[in-house]
Amino acid sequence: MRSLAQILFPAAMVCLTLGCATIGPPRPPSLDLPKPPSDLRAARKGDRVVLSWTIPTATTDRETIRKLGSTQICRGPGEMKACGSAIGEVNAPAPSAETSKQKPQGSFIDTLPSEFLTDSPAATISYAIEVLNRDGRSSGLSNQVRVQLIRTMQPPRQLDARVAKEGVVLSWNGEPIPSASASVQCVYRIYRHTEGSNEAMLAGETQAGLGERTFTDNTIEWQKTYYYHVEPVSLIQRPDNSQLSVEGTDSPEAKIFADDVFPPAVPSELQAVFSGPGQKAFIDLVWAPVTDVDLAGYNVYRREEGEPWVKLNDGLVLTPAYRDVSVAPQKHYFYSATAVDIRGNESAHSEEAAESVP
Repeated sequence: MRSLAQILFPAAMVCLTLGCATIGPPRPPSLDLPKPPSDLRAARKGDRVVLSWTIPTATTDRETIRKLGSTQICRGPGEMKACGSAIGEVNAPAPSAETSKQKPQGSFIDTLPSEFLTDSPAATISYAIEVLNRDGRSSGLSNQVRVQLIRTMQPPRQLDARVAKEGVVLSWNGEPIPSASASVQCVYRIYRHTEGSNEAMLAGETQAGLGERTFTDNTIEWQKTYYYHVEPVSLIQRPDNSQLSVEGTDSPEAKIFADDVFPPAVPSELQAVFSGPGQKAFIDLVWAPVTDVDLAGYNVYRREEGEPWVKLNDGLVLTPAYRDVSVAPQKHYFYSATAVDIRGNESAHSEEAAESVP
């Protein structure tokens, strides 16, 4: 009969060679409590506050969440220790293939009661969320974010747009400024987007106030359709000299087609000088250059006494000078020049310049 040592020794050698797991105390079952989000964000526009966050996928003990419950939306006047009575609830998202590829996102829109809004630039309200498991339990609140409660201006009720030579001219009636605080400045920001695109870009900014307000957008491209809206914004100057923007509700959109029907400036300082002795006769014309950025060139016209204008050039003249070599002796000529832009708009005639051929 083998001894106990003879029985255990081969097993010990196997463990030394291959390694054997150490049997420890049993681990407690996971409580399946979702890890609280730490990236809650808030953006206010008018009386609406948009909350967004990353939906947790792991528990507080680093296990994968088996099943989420709802998310409670919490709102309070200051730092919150607990959610209390939730102002809203977001159901757990349905699992999908997309959620496994990227971090799932949650969102909620809260409407601020009118009695919450104030003229004080220091007044705020706090938001947090509490993510529950399927048993309705949580591990606590998310990070907390504060939102300013200052009352914003009402948006313009009507926005008019027209096309001018300088660009698109917008006009609207300004609304009363709600706050008289020295630390609050109210402005209008003008945004636009082109047809077929929803990406709005800032076209400019102007001071707020009662009465008619106008803004000229001279950065447009001609022959495009634009959509404009005006956004009232309250700028709060903080004690540390930083500035906080609180956006109001957007105005209705104004649609405009930027059709360039505006001719360039009229050429000026036209002069005509005859040259002929010892060579074939000609008359040189010179004038001050037109500085319009969309200038394509010039047309040159000639007439005789009592006759209509006749254009001398076949193609556009690219420089502010022209030589007329088709002159005849004993003639008195009148000249004029026009400017033409890249869309074919032609200016009025310049003042006449006259010259005689001996």
